[in-house]
Amino acid sequence: KQWYQRRVRGINQDGTCFAVALDTGYRVYNLEPLAPLSQGNFEEFGSVRIVQMLHRSNLIAMVGGGYQSKFSGKMCRVWDDAKKQFVLEFSFDSAIKAVRMTRDRLAIVLTNKICIFSFPEDPKHLQTLETRTNTRGICEVCPSNSVMVYPGTWAGSLQLFDLSTAGAAVGATSTPSTINAHKTDLQCVALNHSGSLAATASGKGTLIRVFDMRSRQLVIEVRRGTDTATVQCITFNRDSNYLCVSSDKGTVHIFAIRNPELNKRITVANVGYLGSQWAMSSFTLKSECSSVCVFPPHSSGAAVKNAVIALCYDGTCHKYVFNNDGNCNREAYNVFLDITQDLEI
Repeated sequence: KQWYQRRVRGINQDGTCFAVALDTGYRVYNLEPLAPLSQGNFEEFGSVRIVQMLHRSNLIAMVGGGYQSKFSGKMCRVWDDAKKQFVLEFSFDSAIKAVRMTRDRLAIVLTNKICIFSFPEDPKHLQTLETRTNTRGICEVCPSNSVMVYPGTWAGSLQLFDLSTAGAAVGATSTPSTINAHKTDLQCVALNHSGSLAATASGKGTLIRVFDMRSRQLVIEVRRGTDTATVQCITFNRDSNYLCVSSDKGTVHIFAIRNPELNKRITVANVGYLGSQWAMSSFTLKSECSSVCVFPPHSSGAAVKNAVIALCYDGTCHKYVFNNDGNCNREAYNVFLDITQDLEI
């Protein structure tokens, strides 16, 4: 059993659940406490390549793929886990790279475009947005409003789009705005919970930049490292005090955003890096074990521990707690694929 593809990102919008795409179907887990909530078996679903939840609702979007898929990788099907049946289907002429959902919009990411639909009631195609070649399916939607970010049509550009304007009448504002984030293609993007900040990773995976969405100005630039890496995940905590970055190096870096003086700096001259802000805290998973990370919803404020949970593609779950002094320790470990219970399919 395996988490099918490294770009699968099944963490739901409020960070309380996650879905796992498997060669044997799919599973949905509660994050804390870690517990299985739902699952789909191979006989009914086949191999699943992409799975995405809509908050904590019964709607789950999925795309087939793998060694024995039962439906095309060019088709997104929406499963109603309460009715135990597929309720919607969207077909395209090329492979789907990612799926993003809000409570009233569905965005299907293809290699060179994003198709936006009304959703889930009376689904209709509203608008198509052109993008740069986007084989990684880079696209994020704000958890609390209709803001969406994705790669623009030239290298390093980040497009900002208000999904509520999709399909607007002629003369209404439905054109994306642009931030020139990097000189090279974007590797990964993220939005904070309110949609006021966007984070981007450079093509080399060494620099992370955070932009103010209203002014489109750079807020802070931090350095993940000096070696080229594939950034798998960027995520903000709920109040945007911290930013977490994971990569294929098996490392997870935590940066302070609101209080950048907490980040580490090189004080001895080192050509090219003097003045750079480095992670205030970090930890290393099993060698080159890729992961996606999430701040548990309660990990904000002075009264509770600051924590990050790393969900690894080998099926393990690691919870680390950290403080502003940079100390970071593993508090919990589980193999979530081994946590099962008898669930009706």
